[in-house]
Amino acid sequence: MYTVVDIETTGTGATGNRITEIALFNIDEGEITDSFSSLVNPGCDIPTFITGLTGITTAMVRRAPPFGALAEQIAAFTSGRVFVAHSVNFDYPIVRREFERCGIDFTRKKLCTVRLSRKVFPGLRSYSLGKLCNSLGIPLEDRHRAAGDALATAYLFSKIWHHPEGKTILGNALNARSRESTLPPHLPRQSFLKIPNAPGVYYFRDRQGQLLYVGKAIDLKKRVLGHFYDSSEREQQLCRETAHIDFERSGSDLLALLMESAAIKKYFPPFNRAQKTVRPAYGLFSYRDQAGILHLALNRLGKGQQAHKVFFSLADARLFLEQFCTRYGLCAKYCHLQEGVAHCGHFRVPECRGVCRGEQEAEAYNTEVLQALESLDREGEHLLIGEQGREPGERALVWLEDGEYKGYGFVSEDTPISRPEDLETWITPQRHNPDTRRILESYMLKNPGKIRRMGVESEF
Repeated sequence: MYTVVDIETTGTGATGNRITEIALFNIDEGEITDSFSSLVNPGCDIPTFITGLTGITTAMVRRAPPFGALAEQIAAFTSGRVFVAHSVNFDYPIVRREFERCGIDFTRKKLCTVRLSRKVFPGLRSYSLGKLCNSLGIPLEDRHRAAGDALATAYLFSKIWHHPEGKTILGNALNARSRESTLPPHLPRQSFLKIPNAPGVYYFRDRQGQLLYVGKAIDLKKRVLGHFYDSSEREQQLCRETAHIDFERSGSDLLALLMESAAIKKYFPPFNRAQKTVRPAYGLFSYRDQAGILHLALNRLGKGQQAHKVFFSLADARLFLEQFCTRYGLCAKYCHLQEGVAHCGHFRVPECRGVCRGEQEAEAYNTEVLQALESLDREGEHLLIGEQGREPGERALVWLEDGEYKGYGFVSEDTPISRPEDLETWITPQRHNPDTRRILESYMLKNPGKIRRMGVESEF
């Protein structure tokens, strides 16, 4: 037993998208057995562009019942039935949200007539409702009104049901382990099934092969599936346009982040919220107090200010300063990791040599601070980050020279790397930019054990 559903909405976004009209047709054994339709008062004005599309005005729905007054009737009408719609992942979440506002849990199995039509009637140029009706000789009246579109969809579903392979295809789509109803209407199931549960980057493409969106994930399949369950208007539009998904394995989250950033900046996909240049937000500053003791402190970075080092998050800044104090024996109190204390006693930073307890002269301590700050200017060198590869026996390398990102590559675990010249064969050159800087600096702070300085340490 099935219920074909179509709705018209205010079209004002996922969370504020309210129903203005709903139509339902029950189908048993491939035939229409009952119907219901009504205008719905959305509780808000209908935008002019929506009125131009549907013909439904604010005045028309002013005296119509709100969804709450129809909820029990609609729930009973669809009870025990499969929810069927053309692009079901648009209609179903909106109907569910309307029920949620009424305090009713509305859960139904669902089917998409776009996906079903692609299987039962393959090779058509378009699977929009209007084009399908033209191709299959289905009458379609009152286009963009719920009753007209729902009736045409009901006729389409009847054709699918009566098709020689229709019942098998319907059964497969309703299989509890099948994700057919979750996938975008134009996305072949095989395109989704080949995506691995592994780290990497994925690319959503439309029917012409144009790139729509780039994303990264630790688990590609799980993350891609998350897009299909997202009910936001932007995600639904992305899914409606997606017809193919490519992917690249990365082996690790770091490589996925770097690959994603490079792809976004190369292709500027329309559905990526432009990876805006992230400006450093915090800086490491120094100053002397009245006693002549040199302090280090973190503060917000103002326009034009020069800091010893800049950071993109306060968490990364504090982590750096804790490591910096520990490495050079500086005082947590005078580095402002502790405030309002007589002397240092930070739980992650060892006690200093006694400047805060009067056991070390201020100038001696200041010399240590200045030497530590000088070390920041020597951090260039050739740095290699080692990460897990895509396959057993492979490792990933990320190369930085004088603090700039040079690129990444994948090599076998037995490949010797001891000089910068050894890298040129394996590294894919990449552009250094504020986003890659942010990604790498944050990573290196959290994973110091994965960094090697070429020419200082043994073969990598």
